[in-house]
Amino acid sequence: MSLNKVSPVIGVFAALAAFAIDQITKAIVVADAATLSAGISVFPGFNLVFYRNDGVTFGMLGGAPWWSLIALALAICVWLGVMLFRADNAVEMLAYGAIIGGALGNVIDRVRYRAVTDFLDFYIGTTHWPAFNLADVFVVSGVGLLLAAPWISARRSIKS
Repeated sequence: MSLNKVSPVIGVFAALAAFAIDQITKAIVVADAATLSAGISVFPGFNLVFYRNDGVTFGMLGGAPWWSLIALALAICVWLGVMLFRADNAVEMLAYGAIIGGALGNVIDRVRYRAVTDFLDFYIGTTHWPAFNLADVFVVSGVGLLLAAPWISARRSIKS
């Protein structure tokens, strides 16, 4: 093992943090489901809502057997876990951890409710973006970070 190898603890911590933040926010939303079902305006363009999504991103695969989505997510998480432990820099480890934590947060919802709890509703006029949750934010942010990782790593090595 190289002496410059970064510990995968960064990615594991990112996964645990993403998972915990997601689950805490969803617990708050579920506890206030009656109020949030009608939606609460936070500011123009943003509401807090309570919605159960039995599909994946943007409701795709809605109506698919819940257990199949769990199996798919867990298989992807195992693969991403392998990638996390093979990664050789902190940026990639952080990204893999964020994706894994977010994905596992949504898996827990599917096990408990056979759907995912969504509550962030952004809109312009009468056009609403599909509601989503913080697990989705972690997954998308992790993918974005993975895409940016080569440039971030290159800039870090230039500064070193």
